[in-house]
Amino acid sequence: MKRPLYLAAYDVADNRRLHHALLAVKDFATGGQKSVFECFLSESERAQLMQRVRSVIDPDEDRFFLVRLSARRAVRTLGIATPPADPDFYYVG
Repeated sequence: MKRPLYLAAYDVADNRRLHHALLAVKDFATGGQKSVFECFLSESERAQLMQRVRSVIDPDEDRFFLVRLSARRAVRTLGIATPPADPDFYYVG
């Protein structure tokens, strides 16, 4: 099964919420930095990620974006970046 690639990005105003958002997204990420991450997600994983982020952010102060990337286009990288790869499994815990 090939999972779709998503970009998860957030802008969180409070440092405590920022830390919890980072932990939530990194559990599903294969790569990224700062506040933008690459995530290969099944439908259930996407729902889990959205549920975790909803429990962390304040919708009046923070932003979270989850954008599905087209599988029809190749991923291009610059510099020392490595193309995202879908791992066989994730360990969340």
